[in-house]
Amino acid sequence: MSEDQNVTVGVDTHKDVHVEAVLDQAGRVLGSRSFPTTMRGYAQLATWAESFGRVAKVGVEGTGSYGAGLLRFLTDYGLAVVEVDRPDRSTRRRLGKTDTIDAESAARAVLSGRASGTPKTRHAQVEMIRALRVARRGAMKAVSKPAANSTRSSSPRPKQSGRSFAAWPANTASVPAPHSGQAR
Repeated sequence: MSEDQNVTVGVDTHKDVHVEAVLDQAGRVLGSRSFPTTMRGYAQLATWAESFGRVAKVGVEGTGSYGAGLLRFLTDYGLAVVEVDRPDRSTRRRLGKTDTIDAESAARAVLSGRASGTPKTRHAQVEMIRALRVARRGAMKAVSKPAANSTRSSSPRPKQSGRSFAAWPANTASVPAPHSGQAR
């Protein structure tokens, strides 16, 4: 392709693989491909996109979760990254749901200007505070869980009394003692 051509990239992120779609400035799909979620895969994703022309912007769906590593890599690589929301339900019903369609949709959102959000960077102090809060919350749950379990009886359910509610006298305000199995 032409070196002087600007292209827009969309990425649908997942745990094990990211799917990328590259569009030209007219919105034509130049190509789509999957890459592993490794540093090598991120490098392949960036260089493959650049093989179509100068990358104007990269729209990434899910920069806060599965796309966080990709976001870091692409910004360090020098590419402009835009956070893209998941496609709305009407679009998904109309076009269907595939990773390639989602990647194309992300690129189209960037190209049209609908997606222009700056993704949260993971380098700042805010991220360090978030990590500390997540660790603290996990530690608090771990400490409080054994304490909650120790107050419980050995059996998770109350023992059956052997008497049904129908056997209780109607005029009694208190609950009868459990039936011990011995004759009275």
